[in-house]
Amino acid sequence: MALIDKLATSLNRRDEEPNKQLAQTISEANDESAIKELVGLLHHKDKNIQSDVIKVLNETGKLKPELVVPYIPELVKLLRSKNNRMVWGAMAALSAVAPAAPTILYKNLNAILDAAAKGSVITKDHANKILVILAVTPAYTDDCIVLLLDQLKDAPVNQLPTYAENTATIVTSNYKPEMVRILTERLPDITQDTKRKRLTRLLQKLQK
Repeated sequence: MALIDKLATSLNRRDEEPNKQLAQTISEANDESAIKELVGLLHHKDKNIQSDVIKVLNETGKLKPELVVPYIPELVKLLRSKNNRMVWGAMAALSAVAPAAPTILYKNLNAILDAAAKGSVITKDHANKILVILAVTPAYTDDCIVLLLDQLKDAPVNQLPTYAENTATIVTSNYKPEMVRILTERLPDITQDTKRKRLTRLLQKLQK
């Protein structure tokens, strides 16, 4: 059975389980040829097939990122797609493989940040994760922290506590005062009680 026949759309399924199972099978078999075949289907005429493929690549990236890393350039190109599903799907796949390929992702930060600025909340969320992951690499720490702090200045109110918590996991002591300043200025923007409490608790931790 061809790979395309194992995708959810081909099986007349509306759930993602077939795609997740396919990713599991590919990962366990270390099937490089299957990944190559899937990448070839990214531009299939059926957008549902495209959606299934990006989901399989995302799930495979979580399980065995080294299989997907060679195709990062193809994923980056999808960040310019007019199909929003493919944009956030590609960003999700990139965040999945980021720990295994920080240098490649860092070299593509401009494209990643540009897509995040124009993209949906899911796109922004995964771009934020990518920056946090890259910040763990010493050579990229300062650049990524600065970019993360910039995101906090204008992050959507609903995302702000999560982005702040993510940034706090990697922020270095010399950047903490700036982070505290930004979050203190943004605190009045948050009206939802639970989100406000999360940010308040985080500020207290940062100031210890």
